[in-house]
Amino acid sequence: MKNHKNPLLALLFLVLPLLLPSVSQAEQFQDFGDYVVHFNALPTSFLDPAVAKNYRIVRSKNRAMLNVTVLKKVMGTAGTPVRATVTASAKNLTDQLKDIEIKEVREGSAIYYIGEVRIANDETLDFTVNATPDGESEPRVVRFRQKFFTDF
Repeated sequence: MKNHKNPLLALLFLVLPLLLPSVSQAEQFQDFGDYVVHFNALPTSFLDPAVAKNYRIVRSKNRAMLNVTVLKKVMGTAGTPVRATVTASAKNLTDQLKDIEIKEVREGSAIYYIGEVRIANDETLDFTVNATPDGESEPRVVRFRQKFFTDF
């Protein structure tokens, strides 16, 4: 992405939910040995309007953003972001499948993957994320359930 008025601020708004346990739900990650996959989902109405515009994300109480980061474990560090092939889908409790189009975002050394999905108030979604780090043949599969409240 280009032409950010303040790329550091934009990056902060997208990555912050991955770093702070108090934002959205507690920090969510799954350890896969050499890799750790961090993930979260939040209503896009929580995003700053400028950030949403820069990343072409529709701000709405009826849309959620999925955010995924894949880190390669490096001794003595928090890990190194790596490129990956990421696909995702969500299924609600009535078994309606919602495919999520994922796009890669790179800023400096940060690499993360974002996608949007339509949500309704009091809706529970079961997410499935497949993240295959570059150079690897097997995906790291993450499954998580999240309930969304949009009427507040």
